[in-house]
Amino acid sequence: MIKVFDGLYAFIWQDYAQNNCNSYLIDSGMKILIDPGHKHLFEHVRKGLASLNISPDKIDIVLATHGHPDHLEAVTAFTSPTRFTIHQREYQYILKLAGSYYKIPEPDFFLEQGDLTIGNELFEVIEAPGHTPGSICLYWKANKVLFTGDVVFQQGIGRTDLPGGSGRQLKESIKKIMELDVEYLLTGHGGIVSGRAAVRENFKVVKDYWFQYL
Repeated sequence: MIKVFDGLYAFIWQDYAQNNCNSYLIDSGMKILIDPGHKHLFEHVRKGLASLNISPDKIDIVLATHGHPDHLEAVTAFTSPTRFTIHQREYQYILKLAGSYYKIPEPDFFLEQGDLTIGNELFEVIEAPGHTPGSICLYWKANKVLFTGDVVFQQGIGRTDLPGGSGRQLKESIKKIMELDVEYLLTGHGGIVSGRAAVRENFKVVKDYWFQYL
């Protein structure tokens, strides 16, 4: 578990023999868990929460940046009153793609482009397709934090060769988020990027190298 700053914690996945994502906890009045990961690997997050004296039943909202199992599957570890949210387009996409093989609960509400208020915090939901059709990034402007899911990584970008992927859409999504004022780039896999200069340099690397492949 990494404390990014007061009220924001990162559970960075570092076992490269297994496929799981980074998870993040916002603890600012309400407790928001972003991308809980695979169900069979959830113990990693559970231990991180326990180190903060937080049990899963104390999480108010589980938010998924997109519907791939390595980001979303562990939502089944939560029960009411914890709420679950994802973009509606993404929910329909993953239901159609996975069918009965991959069961996820019906969201309590759907994410939409624009402002999202949770408790005392204001976020901006940014539709960012390309890795998947309904992928989103979450921008916490007050703290200059951007949660990117699998849109962009530390010196990398999300895959576009999976069902529903689009290189053209991913490029446009990255162009949109790279204009934001960001000091903490919290990615779905790999390391996080801290500091405005480092974030800008990371986007420059992505643009100069990866855009040619999209």
